[in-house]
Amino acid sequence: MSAQKTKISIQPLGDRIVVSPVKEAEKTKSGIILPDTVNKEKPAQGRVMAIGDGERIKKFGVKKGDIVIFKEYGGTEFKIDGAEYKVLSLSSDPKDDEILAVLK
Repeated sequence: MSAQKTKISIQPLGDRIVVSPVKEAEKTKSGIILPDTVNKEKPAQGRVMAIGDGERIKKFGVKKGDIVIFKEYGGTEFKIDGAEYKVLSLSSDPKDDEILAVLK
């Protein structure tokens, strides 16, 4: 029997997006390996994999394939076929937005 991967399609609801987080470098540009104990707390980045159809998402023009910066501990994490994803939202109150910026 061969294992067959199932192709999963996801559609976030409202003003939410699904991102595939970009892993932080474990090593500095000069080659120093960073241990897990180093405080790496900073906003994270991810590639937009799917977008909802909410009004705020449309207003800000976030689209599939964009690289976004989001709050490190924001969103809801989940795994599909071993790949990690996050669902992030734009809230009705901008102070509570989990998406901070789109990289151009």
